[in-house]
Amino acid sequence: MHEVTFRDATPIDGYGPGFFRVGGEVFEGAVVVSSTHARGWGGYQDAEALMALAGDVDVLFIGTGPETAHMPDELRTRLEEAGLGVEVMHSAAACRTFNVLLSEGRRVAAALLPV
Repeated sequence: MHEVTFRDATPIDGYGPGFFRVGGEVFEGAVVVSSTHARGWGGYQDAEALMALAGDVDVLFIGTGPETAHMPDELRTRLEEAGLGVEVMHSAAACRTFNVLLSEGRRVAAALLPV
């Protein structure tokens, strides 16, 4: 095993019932995380927060909470038309996948609903 390092990037440190810890800061509720920052997210109704990632991110992981669920088709279509690859999974898997690809220097972000 080897230690994972994040060059100039902010990893997801952990999560629990109703919160996420990103770069040492705790966020209650849903959150959007990119390589450089994290902020609260208003859920699927807050499409503009996700659209703002277009051009800076290649893949957006949508964490659907404790279980994998479908995201609204209209939102998915809008994101894909903006050039964002969208991958839907439960939030725990989205956190892990985000961190792995972030450590590789990939242009990724995650929009996470709480577990």
